Amino acid sequence: MRDASLPTPAATRIHLASRSPRRRELLTQIGIDFDLIAFRGPPREDPEIDETPFPGEEATAYVVRVSRAKAAHGQRLVVWRGLPAQPVLAADTTLEFEGDIIGKPADAADACAILRRLSGSTHRVLTAVTVATATQIEHVLSISEVTFGELGDDDIARYVASGEAFDKAGAYGIQGRAGAFVRHLVGSYTGVMGLPLYETTQLLRQLTAPPPPANL
Repeated sequence: MRDASLPTPAATRIHLASRSPRRRELLTQIGIDFDLIAFRGPPREDPEIDETPFPGEEATAYVVRVSRAKAAHGQRLVVWRGLPAQPVLAADTTLEFEGDIIGKPADAADACAILRRLSGSTHRVLTAVTVATATQIEHVLSISEVTFGELGDDDIARYVASGEAFDKAGAYGIQGRAGAFVRHLVGSYTGVMGLPLYETTQLLRQLTAPPPPANL
């Protein structure tokens, strides 16, 4: 039986402002219905959602800024395109290692270099989730610590050759073959995937709950 306290698909149908198939799968997993809002991809990306870090920007500030920018731009597109007035959900995921922001690899050589750097060490995975409506914009931040075992050059080369490393922050996806790299995880498995389900559900509850009755 469905828990009546959980948001139902009818109550929480949203616009998803993301190209990530993993986020689509995770929303479907928890029964949230959504319509996709498509942003333009490289090389003609929407300037409103430029993911270039500012000089000296900390990882937490960066990931929240990008997530909020995506949700706000998605909400503008809802108005401009005359789409149904549903909440817009956006998210952004990045890695932080030794104070550096590590995003998606530029190419195979970059992916190999990132994975060599993460080998045998602990890094942080930060995922910010933002929900925007016509009158509100709120975000939550999930931070997890992931420890990799020692990775050999052959392990890294085979993984990068599989194609999984691309279009993923930190050059790996924990839900795929790279799950075998993870020796220890503290935090949210789905947050490392790109959408922390507990925090996302709580945020949707907050922004879609009916207002309390007025005092008579």
